[in-house]
Amino acid sequence: MCTAITYNTKNHYFGRNLDLEYSYKETVTITPRNYPFKFRKVNSLNNHYAIIGMAYVADNYPLYYDAINEKGLGMAGLNFPENAYYEKEQDNKDNIAPFEFIPWILSQCSNIEEVKELLQKINIANINFSDELPASPLHWIIADKEKSITVESLKEGLKIYDNPVGVLTNNPTFDIHMFNLNNYMSLSTEQPINNFSHKLNFNIYSRGMGAIGLPGDLSSASRFVKATFTKMNSISGTSESESISQFFHILGSVYQQRGCVHMGNDKYEITIYSSCCNMDKGIYYYTTYENSQITGIDMYKEDLNSQELINYDLIKGQNIFMQN
Repeated sequence: MCTAITYNTKNHYFGRNLDLEYSYKETVTITPRNYPFKFRKVNSLNNHYAIIGMAYVADNYPLYYDAINEKGLGMAGLNFPENAYYEKEQDNKDNIAPFEFIPWILSQCSNIEEVKELLQKINIANINFSDELPASPLHWIIADKEKSITVESLKEGLKIYDNPVGVLTNNPTFDIHMFNLNNYMSLSTEQPINNFSHKLNFNIYSRGMGAIGLPGDLSSASRFVKATFTKMNSISGTSESESISQFFHILGSVYQQRGCVHMGNDKYEITIYSSCCNMDKGIYYYTTYENSQITGIDMYKEDLNSQELINYDLIKGQNIFMQN
């Protein structure tokens, strides 16, 4: 399961937690402008926007989990089991495989309005990358520097929701997540006021009691509420250091620790990595489960006009600074 968010200070940020019980050999992968993007059912794109993000590279093809492009558009795919439904190929549509969806959007679009226009022609088709890598059930959050949308391919068709909170987790569908927020409108960052009964005297015995009732479990519905409350009430300085630190703290509010979600046998779901992308500067920051030090990769320090993928292995070992 996963959580993705957007966040704005002086700059604009986009990122996510990847929560799973297993990991591929994902790398921070830069796709330069002249890398030939081949698609199964539509024409290749030999010239396109440069992209940086987290990907599993298979047969020299970047299978992106989350990424931004050089125009400041970000996109992430999150697990959406049982709800995701991919259609058969349609003659009057651009048939895009689920694993191609992030490259198809980020290679061509610079903002949400262009994304919405492209989505009118898209059919997310039931096409596997390979027999070993079948199509994952996903839904997606897409964001530019000002707004975001959620895209879900359901049996009822392709749903496109405006996402005013800039948050996405997993099941249920996005409209239900948003409706569920109504149940928490009484939460506050302030100390509570006695609305229970004026005939009783209550003792405010702790700080933070205005948020009593905020979910703390690790389900996707609860993480959506927790991440939304944390993000919407978050206050940060505007420097790069303050902004990315706050971003990772927001994601940390829904972090998954090994041992809390048992997947059977000796497998436990954990937050494999957390990412934070500066959409203005093209910098991809990340931490991993074992390495809480923030690592950054700047796409503009690479040759973005080349034809070859650029990959950075994740630094997974813990880096500890000994002060004495």
